[in-house]
Amino acid sequence: MVISDLPFGTTDWAKVPETRHKGETGEAIWRTRQFGPVRLRMVEYSAGYKADHWCQKGHFLLVLEGELVTELADGRVSTMTPGMSYQVADGAEPHRSSTAGGARLFIVD
Repeated sequence: MVISDLPFGTTDWAKVPETRHKGETGEAIWRTRQFGPVRLRMVEYSAGYKADHWCQKGHFLLVLEGELVTELADGRVSTMTPGMSYQVADGAEPHRSSTAGGARLFIVD
């Protein structure tokens, strides 16, 4: 990744507007900032959230709070807790997330 033409700045995530996205169950609340081709998101999944699709977008994802279960289309499952992260390339491995008790994430894509 090359980041260019981006002066130093700060983000107060509490002031970034929310968008709500329904899952198969539960919902995700996104706070999103876009910097050229790079999207940063602070995401909160409600308790009982399960994604309604297999995602093929590449991400760097860091779990800040809660427990996140990420399932890959090939059947592999990863359970992640605060301080754990994953990375996956665009189109590499379809994945979807769920959480029993809720989770807060920081995502770069």
